[in-house]
Amino acid sequence: MADAGKIAKNLERFAQAVAAHDRENPTHTAWGIGLAHYDMERLGLEEGEEILPGITIQCDGGVSGNFRVLCDGQHEEDRSESEQEVLVVIASQALQATPGSPHEDIS
Repeated sequence: MADAGKIAKNLERFAQAVAAHDRENPTHTAWGIGLAHYDMERLGLEEGEEILPGITIQCDGGVSGNFRVLCDGQHEEDRSESEQEVLVVIASQALQATPGSPHEDIS
């Protein structure tokens, strides 16, 4: 079992992260904390263990030393839609080179 102080600090960080997630994403419900397998063992936690009300620990194969808030939302879909919008705006603008500009082909 890990040091009680270490567990307490991590529980505090987990609670803060879940609260921040829920505040910033009101349409998504957080249900877990994702940890690397090594971190779960180091902290003495077991997969599926409920550490906060409604929040369970899950081994998600992430990077050791970091944790992730797991929720029912699709965060990656939102990011790809935003990237597509930006790409459309950039692709719709023409770039014209003038003589002496850095874009002129010097052969």
